Parts: sequence; C-alpha cells; structure tokens
Amino acid sequence: MEGFDKNVFINCPFDVDYRQLLLAIIFTTKYLGFNPRLTLQSSDSSTTRLANIVELIETSKFGIHDLSRILATEEGEHARMNMPFELGIDYGCKQFKGGRCSEKKSLVLEKERYRYQASLSDFSGSDIKSHNDEPMNVVRVIRDWFVTEKLGTGIGATKIWYDFNEFTADLEEKLLGEGHSREDFEHVPVPEVMVYMDSWLEEHV
Repeated sequence: MEGFDKNVFINCPFDVDYRQLLLAIIFTTKYLGFNPRLTLQSSDSSTTRLANIVELIETSKFGIHDLSRILATEEGEHARMNMPFELGIDYGCKQFKGGRCSEKKSLVLEKERYRYQASLSDFSGSDIKSHNDEPMNVVRVIRDWFVTEKLGTGIGATKIWYDFNEFTADLEEKLLGEGHSREDFEHVPVPEVMVYMDSWLEEHV
C-alpha cells in the first residue's frame, strides 16, 4: 500500500454550497504533509464509482467523513446516503480487512455536535466534531486531529487559515490571468485547484 500512512480519504459533498469547506479540508490536509484522496480525482469510465471508493479507502490510513449534508432540507428532497455509506465502508475495512487496515483512523464531522444522532444513532458516543459550516472551524478541527493522531505538534490553525485565504486570493488572480471569468471560479475542477495548491504550498510553506 504505497503512501498508506500519508493518504487521507475525503468523504464529503462536492456541490457548490460546500466548495469552500471542501477546499479548506484539502488545503489543511496538504499543508500538514498528507495526501488527500477524492473520487473527483478520477473520471475513468471503465472503473465503477464504488470500486474506486473501495480502492481509495483501502489504501488510506486516514479518513475524513463529513455528515453535515445527509439530511433532507426541502420537501421532496431525498436524504443523502453516500457519506454515511462510505463511512461504513471505511469502518468495516478497519474492523475486518486486517493487516495495516487495522491501523486506520477516522474523523467524523457534522454541522452541529449532536445532530447526527437523529439519523445515525449507532455512532452515539463517538467523538464527532462540529464545524457549523465555517471553513475556519474545519481548518482548526482537522489540524488538531492530525496533531493528536499523528504529528504530536504542528503549525497553528490561525496560520493555516491565513495562508488558505492568501492562497484563495492568489488563485483568483491567477485564474483571471489565465482567461477565466469570475463566474468560472466555482466550476474549476477540484483536481485542477489541487495542482495550484501544490505549486503554491511548495513556494510559500
């Protein structure tokens, strides 16, 4: 499992409303020296989405799972079950796969601390972290989790947050210079943004 100890499976929504939270998760993960892995990084039509998810989970020691969008919010809207389903695969991989997978660690996020209990009561008693839909809170929670579970010490959350905002501003300027309009910003593919992140982090951190 090449890279297993640094790989981080990120299980969260990919819609426009969640985009800044997603970018904050990816940026913090990269900033601290880990390798974020998302299903968005592959668009190979010859591989099923579920097979891709299983491969990413099996080869990642860490998993970040955000359950904040699983509940339906409008009449006629269905509950979004992908996130708890993928959390279940990750949990099952740790319990039953054996070998290095028994070392897997998961961080479960929610908007509010106890809200998940209404739909996923089996996780009652687990250490769920809340972010209240604030990217800064996401940065702090993820930074503290990696420090606790792996690093021991690390750069402060406020520093990472300021650098994330600087990166975002620099990215906007770069995209405009490359012919994008402001309306394009929310639609630039996340894997492309990750390439910009790598370049920025290499230069600034």
